[in-house]
Amino acid sequence: MTEERIDVKKTYKMYIGGNFPRSESGRTYKALDSEGDLIANACQGSRKDFRDAVKVARSAFDGWSSRSAYNRGQVLYRIAEMMEDRRDQFMKELGPIGMTTIEAEATLNAAIDRCIYYAGWTDKYQQVFGSINPVASSHFNFSMLEPTGVVAAFAPEESPLLGLVSVIAPIIAGGNTCVILASEKAPLPAISFAEVLNSSDVPGGVVNILTGFREELLEHFSTHMDVNAMCYTDNLPKEMKKLIDENASLNVKRIVKRHIKDWYEEDAQSPYFVTDFQETKTTWHPVGF
Repeated sequence: MTEERIDVKKTYKMYIGGNFPRSESGRTYKALDSEGDLIANACQGSRKDFRDAVKVARSAFDGWSSRSAYNRGQVLYRIAEMMEDRRDQFMKELGPIGMTTIEAEATLNAAIDRCIYYAGWTDKYQQVFGSINPVASSHFNFSMLEPTGVVAAFAPEESPLLGLVSVIAPIIAGGNTCVILASEKAPLPAISFAEVLNSSDVPGGVVNILTGFREELLEHFSTHMDVNAMCYTDNLPKEMKKLIDENASLNVKRIVKRHIKDWYEEDAQSPYFVTDFQETKTTWHPVGF
């Protein structure tokens, strides 16, 4: 005789500093499938969770930014390899949010390819966008790119895996660390991606993924004084855009507004997305006697 039992739903935790903590507030919210049925619970991140994530991102910045460009490329390539190994897991999470098997496979393939794309750029963007500048005095004059620091970002709502990867990859390819708010209505692929990061070569704190509500966390993302840049990808309401711009001015935080209509298209990836989070530093070196 088979007894009827209660289906125990998984609670997907956040990813902060290489660990998977619950929200310090203890709050969760329901992750629903395309039919409106409960498929899992997700942590509802708070201001404290965000501040903790920024703290570990700042601590990880020096070590990550000082790695060789070639090594950062190796790490990004390793992420792609690990995503291949977890193909079945991602397919199971993309299906319930409304994707067909063909659409889910296309999304996963594109996300893997996007990691490889930016892995190839890690040791090339300096040569392409840096320069030796002609000057009238007896000096060599070099312009080089350096990572800006800690980047806070909103992942796109409608592309919870490919869009997420497309935001994270260029940020870390250039030596920055980041705190990302996952898609609010489809957070599960983001946490599975965090499991990939945790089992790959990405140091703890380089990528931190929160789940929760944009409306609650927007002010904290845009006002934190130790965040150097912020990126959002969706066409936010006018009031939200105004608030972000006003708050960013408090510490001259760089705002990157990246509106991509189709994350599969060629314009959804570019080496310029790496330079969006770089600072140009110029060095003068005397020559001659």
